Amino acid sequence: MISSQEQSLILLKKYFGFDAFLPNQEAIINSILDRKDLLGIMPTGGGKSVCFQLPALQLSGTAIVISPLIALMKDQVDALSANGIPAAFYNSSQATETQNETLKKLQAQELKLLYVAPESLSFLMPFLNEENVSLFAVDEAHCISAWGHDFRPAYTQLGQLKDLFPNIPIAAFTATADSATQDDILKQLHIEDAERHIASFDRKNLFLEVRPGTKRFPQIVQFLESRTDQSGIIYCLSRKGTEKLAEKLNSNGFTAQAYHAGIDTETRNRVQEDFVNDRTPIIVATIAFGMGIDKSNVRWVIHYNMPKNIESYYQEIGRSGRDRLPAHTLLFYSFADVITLRKFIDESQTKEVQLAKLERMQQFAEALSCRRIALLNYFGEHVSESCGNCDNCKTPPQFFDGTILAQKVCSAVYRLKEQEALTMLVDVLRGAQNANVFDKDYQHIKTYGAVKDVSWQDMQQYIIQMVNQGILEIRFHENGRLLLTPLAKQILFEDRKVQLATLQKAEKLAKKTKRTEQTKAGLFDKLKTLRTEIAVEEKVPAYIVFSDAALRDMEAKLPETEAEFMEVSGVGEAKKDKYATRFLKVINAWVASKQSTHELSFSLFEKGLTVPEIAEQRGLKKDTIYGHFQKMHQEGESVDLHQFISEEEISKVKKAKIELGDEAEGLKPYFQYFDEQMPYWKIRMGLYLLGGQSVKN
Repeated sequence: MISSQEQSLILLKKYFGFDAFLPNQEAIINSILDRKDLLGIMPTGGGKSVCFQLPALQLSGTAIVISPLIALMKDQVDALSANGIPAAFYNSSQATETQNETLKKLQAQELKLLYVAPESLSFLMPFLNEENVSLFAVDEAHCISAWGHDFRPAYTQLGQLKDLFPNIPIAAFTATADSATQDDILKQLHIEDAERHIASFDRKNLFLEVRPGTKRFPQIVQFLESRTDQSGIIYCLSRKGTEKLAEKLNSNGFTAQAYHAGIDTETRNRVQEDFVNDRTPIIVATIAFGMGIDKSNVRWVIHYNMPKNIESYYQEIGRSGRDRLPAHTLLFYSFADVITLRKFIDESQTKEVQLAKLERMQQFAEALSCRRIALLNYFGEHVSESCGNCDNCKTPPQFFDGTILAQKVCSAVYRLKEQEALTMLVDVLRGAQNANVFDKDYQHIKTYGAVKDVSWQDMQQYIIQMVNQGILEIRFHENGRLLLTPLAKQILFEDRKVQLATLQKAEKLAKKTKRTEQTKAGLFDKLKTLRTEIAVEEKVPAYIVFSDAALRDMEAKLPETEAEFMEVSGVGEAKKDKYATRFLKVINAWVASKQSTHELSFSLFEKGLTVPEIAEQRGLKKDTIYGHFQKMHQEGESVDLHQFISEEEISKVKKAKIELGDEAEGLKPYFQYFDEQMPYWKIRMGLYLLGGQSVKN
């Protein structure tokens, strides 16, 4: 007779096609087979579904899987059915006849797995008993916790399951949950003593990158141009944002569709199926709405806006690279997103915790050290070796020996008995003379004023680096107090060295400043004139349209797109929708009037226009536009000319140059050499990249 473990491997191969288990899978499956309650924390792509699907095949009865995503239920059931496993789902989207048929199969013990939405569970309860249920699997279990990133009230009824079915194992799963959320999940499910199986959160195949949230659309266009054959997801903050961005992408030659909760079910299902079946390569979705798409070959994920916490960010980037092949994640970060998210959080019942988590997300975006270390340490997985697969590792900042500074910080945390948050810690270290410090007599501890020579803001950034490096830990649910980690104790007592990144001060490049200054002259007056026109039209005072401060900020930032217009102080969604087009027209016209012809072409290219579109808009030849790009490159701008001419073509130009020799005058001999098949602009660009002099036709 074979053991249950041997049977598991046989079934794994038979139904799922795998020869071996992924990390943690076998231990979780064995616990379920032993009818134990458990919480499994496994990253997206870590194989959590198999952890309850395979035991369902071995145990008598039907496994009830609670999932919040109706679309994902269909995908899972389709996949199971394709593997020969009898499965079904039950939710409000189905016709009554279909629901009744599913209930008949349940009563007849013809199903091994039955997926149900938490909202529909109450309708199913009269048909469940300890004889026909093998286990309860709670997927996306973070939804039951108020500490989690996607709390759903319907999940709270799941606490009754253990009371009604005390002998049936409950297996809860999620990809993201910090220690506070883990505790709360088990408490809400009434399985406080359940086993915890926590896999590594490290998705080594994901490249982590963060960029400033300026000129996002041109950056996205450039990003996508080298990935035209790949599937990806772009997350936006608002429904309207998803639709506008999808529309702009389509107008620039890409194929994209919007996906959010406001779209009717039929359309959402169609969009999802087009994406899953590779008919639509790009999906633009709201970060507030779970995609529920089990697609393994997503090669990239872009966050157009910053998520509200690291759990959301981690889960969303986890949509990419589920096949464990390399994938790219790109987050655009701006403080405007932080302000918007803070407004959302103000309405939350768990405002304090959610704000703390938002600050941690902000700290991650601002990190100067390895992002993967910061990400893993957030989930309690303490590592100290840089990953080599994030932007900060690929192009690292300058570092200095911060050991003494780190020792002072850790000593202060220790002397504050690990009870104070970051703000108080900085005040104590800098010797602040305020009531908060004096009321607690912190002016008498040894480390008070230990770093008076460091500014408050810089000290804050150094401490954030220490949090990101896993030296300190933040307890969000305990007023954000800072704790020492095992690494901190090595620094204090074992003389472990610490490297901190030198903080980069904002520096204005002379060339950019010169161009900006010549552009600004008189712009404020133009903006005031437009404001007056609008005020007359709407019969309101001019300051109701925009304050002078807002106009000055426009003058300083020179926004070129609606996304950049939103970065202007005083611009909200309503004013963006009402006024962006008219103000951007004035700003862009003014900038254009002050730019040289090649600068204007390059500016249009940065906005996302293609070469044919620029040529048509400016009434110039495409060859001329390519020449403008080359001119900008000569002037030191970061123009990637290799996107226009391949290495193979450059090699051909090089060969022609050698064979034609110095006798070739102008470009015509080259043009004839290539049988008039290589355009003049490409020959000129090839010679330029080879280090030759500019050649005229």
